[in-house]
Amino acid sequence: MNHAATLSDQLLHSAVEAQASDIHFYPFSNHTNIYFRILGERLYYKKLPNSQYHLLLTYYKFTAGMDIGETRKPQDGAVVHNDSGTPYSLRLSTLPVNQMESLAIRILPQHDKLPLEQLFLFPHQLAKIKSWLTNRAGIILFTGPTGSGKTTTLYALLQTILKENSYQTITLEDPIEKDIDDILQVQINEKAGITYQTGLKAALRHDPDILMIGEIRDQQTASFAFEASLTGHLVLSTLHAKDAVGTLQRLMEMGLSSVDLQQSLIAVAALELLPLRLKESVNRRAAIMELLDGRPLEKILNGEEKSKSPTFQSFDSLRKKAFAYGFLPQNTFQKK
Repeated sequence: MNHAATLSDQLLHSAVEAQASDIHFYPFSNHTNIYFRILGERLYYKKLPNSQYHLLLTYYKFTAGMDIGETRKPQDGAVVHNDSGTPYSLRLSTLPVNQMESLAIRILPQHDKLPLEQLFLFPHQLAKIKSWLTNRAGIILFTGPTGSGKTTTLYALLQTILKENSYQTITLEDPIEKDIDDILQVQINEKAGITYQTGLKAALRHDPDILMIGEIRDQQTASFAFEASLTGHLVLSTLHAKDAVGTLQRLMEMGLSSVDLQQSLIAVAALELLPLRLKESVNRRAAIMELLDGRPLEKILNGEEKSKSPTFQSFDSLRKKAFAYGFLPQNTFQKK
């Protein structure tokens, strides 16, 4: 395993230096291509002989607690990696393909690279979200596709408000992506009987002020999260949806009615990450958000068109605004 550990350290160090968020291993019959996802773009990194890839794959499966002998089923695991003294949480996922296994690694920094204010392109949007957090009951949802910054935003918000107020805060996560002081973090483990439902029931007995549910994945979790928000708790969670209005549609597909949503849904923040042009180069990303709350939210739940809410800004209008302010490179704007 020493040779595999050395290969892994070299690869992960290169990925961290490149500020990659993901590493993709794409196996062929006689070699494996490695790609880095950097600022949302999947870029070719290098080619490995399959002998080295199999060595790495076995090493990663072993260290992440996966079944080394299982190659026919997808598996997930997690491991902590230190690069030059800086901790990173790695989320690993295997997928059987053509008599082989592909591997994807999500790299999650455990240190704060940017202050909360720099995560968002428009400061007034952050101020709006902070105002939502003054509610003592109800549910706030952060939505978007995979990799749009939902969980990063949630962590940053929790850390900020806990510096200002002493709230009993409990999270339910699968997996725990970042260790945070002063928060009770519960790792979902379905094999051990700790599901989102059982975790929620137990968490409610600990008198939380704030509950964070890592992700609403199904009808049961959605129903329980909304019920918790009706019992005097502020619930924060994430959901996969393409935009703010699509979030409402997804919730209704999960069995929630417009009445359920009107009673407990405080707001929806749909996130999209944009590559910023800073001094003629693109070197980081920041989020724009479709923010849906108050009267505009109520109107949409009552069946009115979102275009009839003048205070609601869509992703399209926000991208145009960002481009007009000079934040976006020309080719990025044209892709949209």
